[in-house]
Amino acid sequence: MKEFPLEITICPMAEADLEQILSIESRSFPHPWLRQHFMDELNSQYAFPLSAFAHSGLLVGYICPMQLLDEGHIMNVAVDPDQRGSGVGRLLVQQVLDDCRDAAASFVSLEVRESNLSAISLYRKMGFAEVGKRKRYYENGEDALMMEYLFASG
Repeated sequence: MKEFPLEITICPMAEADLEQILSIESRSFPHPWLRQHFMDELNSQYAFPLSAFAHSGLLVGYICPMQLLDEGHIMNVAVDPDQRGSGVGRLLVQQVLDDCRDAAASFVSLEVRESNLSAISLYRKMGFAEVGKRKRYYENGEDALMMEYLFASG
């Protein structure tokens, strides 16, 4: 894992972040979300999208989670390709887990491409378990692994 030389600040995503987010999104996914997708997240009463910034002000990653009742779900997450392996993704996912736990969620779920072995490995290390598969979930026909993180009750 790369050592990240800069301190990271995670804060609520703002519309002003979208140019940098759209740049990361387009370099991260074959069918990236459009500006309107992110605007929908910013305007949703259930979503709490987050941005990760280096102290230089450079946006290095983002995550779009939501929570409805006791169910958390991660809709989208990406780290700038130049910063992958530096721990930014782990920080973003951990922030969502902490926020959902604080809001009394029972679990957090997500879907991930079967070919995204680095993300799958990260999610497993963080305590997510595979709970199913969505056949041909992605636009190219690739299956998605369904994963969940269960909070200990008690």
